[in-house]
Amino acid sequence: MSANVPEMLDAWRMVAARRRFEDQTPLSEMARLQGLVADTEGQCSYALEFGRDEVLRVSYVELTIDTALPLICQRTMQRFLLPVSLVQRLGLIRSEDEESSLPEDYEPLLVPEDGNLRPLDLVEDELVLMVPVVPLSPGSEAVERDWPATEEELDKANPFAALAALKKQ
Repeated sequence: MSANVPEMLDAWRMVAARRRFEDQTPLSEMARLQGLVADTEGQCSYALEFGRDEVLRVSYVELTIDTALPLICQRTMQRFLLPVSLVQRLGLIRSEDEESSLPEDYEPLLVPEDGNLRPLDLVEDELVLMVPVVPLSPGSEAVERDWPATEEELDKANPFAALAALKKQ
């Protein structure tokens, strides 16, 4: 176990050595995440465990992430923290052809030819995927309201009325 994760790791050497790394990083270190969250306050704890499943003959990195993403609720327009706790097993592949041989519970990770991976990029990729398209705070009430058309909208001429008249002829 290591407290400090190197900026770059040789994936294949880490698999052979069955290495495990743990670290924390501020959310402000993740540039691609910054445009998706309300602010960059907070820490992200993560762990990477490299290994090889000898039965399935698959090299992998298991990524564990624990954090809380600050988001803006689209119902209340208030800031809230979305708890994120995930474990993702990424099957390491050298080419896209190998993707079909991965078991169902493995996500493919295409490793560059030199074998080098940036651990923080893996963490950031998973966090970007965890941000909902429409963030809604747990416990916020849905707006269940019928919005009837105004009189002005009802009085507006239908642009297709002329076509309907032609069709009847």
